[in-house]
Amino acid sequence: MDQLIEFAANHWFLTLALFTVFGLLLWTMISPGTFGAEGVSPTEAIGLINHENAIVLDVRTDSEFADGYILNAIHIPQPSLPDHIKKLDKHRSRPIIAACRSGSRSAKACAVLRKHNFERVYNLTGGVAGWQNAGLPLVRK
Repeated sequence: MDQLIEFAANHWFLTLALFTVFGLLLWTMISPGTFGAEGVSPTEAIGLINHENAIVLDVRTDSEFADGYILNAIHIPQPSLPDHIKKLDKHRSRPIIAACRSGSRSAKACAVLRKHNFERVYNLTGGVAGWQNAGLPLVRK
């Protein structure tokens, strides 16, 4: 044990880097739960859409949405979601899968939905990029 303490004291920078990496790993594992939404893979999302009539809420910017979107997605950019939450009231009983480019903005959207008492809220893991990487199609106009 004394050798470990001596090593940490002599190599404080390495020790700091180690704890920083562990902290970041722990944060990435805990943060989706912090926002109050379960992550779903693209495959799981398809199951929710096909079998439970889930809707996809696309919270990307207008230009990102114009580049391609998941079929039948409802588009409300994440910053304006609190102002347009009423548009989703008729879907309150259905599962809602929030999607953005990579999954971080949609996690924030999930928190907003939870705050407004939507119960079945999911975050698309990997976002639309993960959807495309899984070989799934986007609608392009």
